[in-house]
Amino acid sequence: MTRTIARTGQATPATADDDARVAVSTVIFSLRRAGDDLPAVVLPLVRRTRDPFEGQWALPGGWLNTSEGLDAAASRTLAETTGLAPSYLEQLYAFGDVDRSPTRVVSIVYWALVREDVPLAQENVAWFDAATLPPLAFDHNDIVEYALWRLRNKVGYSRIAHGLLPDAFTLAELREVYEAILGRRLDPANFRRQVESSGTLIPTDDFRTGSHRPARLYRYNRDVELADRGPLDIHRPAFH
Repeated sequence: MTRTIARTGQATPATADDDARVAVSTVIFSLRRAGDDLPAVVLPLVRRTRDPFEGQWALPGGWLNTSEGLDAAASRTLAETTGLAPSYLEQLYAFGDVDRSPTRVVSIVYWALVREDVPLAQENVAWFDAATLPPLAFDHNDIVEYALWRLRNKVGYSRIAHGLLPDAFTLAELREVYEAILGRRLDPANFRRQVESSGTLIPTDDFRTGSHRPARLYRYNRDVELADRGPLDIHRPAFH
C-alpha cells in the first residue's frame, strides 16, 4: 500500500511502514498508607524488558487489536500487565507527538482508579508514589502529570473519590481521600457539611469502632453516577 503526505504543497510517496501504530496505556491511581500520615497517591509501573528504554519503568499498556474497542483494550492490557481490574475507567487523552517514540506511535491513554490494598498479580510491576516518580520511558512522566491534574480537578465536582474507597466508609476516611488527592488538609467541620448536603451519601446503621469514639459508616448513593462523562457515556461500561 502507498499513500501521499502533503508537505509544503508537494505530494511525497510513503509506504505502509510509515503509518502510526496505536497503543493503549493507563494511568491507574490508588492510595497507600504509612502510619498516621496522609495516604499517598500511588500508581503501578511496569519495568520494560526490551528496547526502546529497556530497564526503565513505564505505564502499563499494549497494542490495540483490530477486533476490540478502546475501553476493552484498556481493560485487557491492564489485566495482562498488572492483574488489576479498575473501579473506575475513563479515557484521558491521545498522545501523538512525532518524537515521543523511535517509531511512530499514538497512545490512547486512560486513567483509572482501584481501591486500597489491591495486590499486583504480575511480576515486573511495582507501586510508585505519584509525587516522586523516577524518569519514565517515552513521555510517560508528562502523561502522569496530566492525569493527576485531571484527577484533582474532577474530585472537586464529582463523587470520583468513591473509586478509591470500600463500599462502606467513615467521613474521616472520605476526607482523607480528598486530602491525599488535593495535597492539603481540609477543615473537618466544613467538609462534613459539604458532603452531607451533597445528596450523594447514605448513612448506614453501622459504626467503625477502635481507639476513638465510634464513627458512623456511610455508603454512596449508587443512583448518582461517579462522574458525568457526557452523552457518549451511555454506550460505555459502568464501573463501580
